Amino acid sequence: MRQEPTWRIPIGVLALVVSLLLYGNVIAWLLAPTLASWPVLAQAPVYIVLGVIWLFPLRRFMIWMETGRFK
Repeated sequence: MRQEPTWRIPIGVLALVVSLLLYGNVIAWLLAPTLASWPVLAQAPVYIVLGVIWLFPLRRFMIWMETGRFK
């Protein structure tokens, strides 16, 4: 267990917030106009998948914030 604060945690949180904002804006800018004409029941699975995709790299990112390594 670490005793000293590390710079990786605040920088990691800021990077996570910025990357999520960018991801959301890119999805809204590129995909939303195309999906707007789809029926709601067809849009829902697409947005659910896109809402879950960002979680996949999160584990390694959190490990890096705590240990400084990606594995």
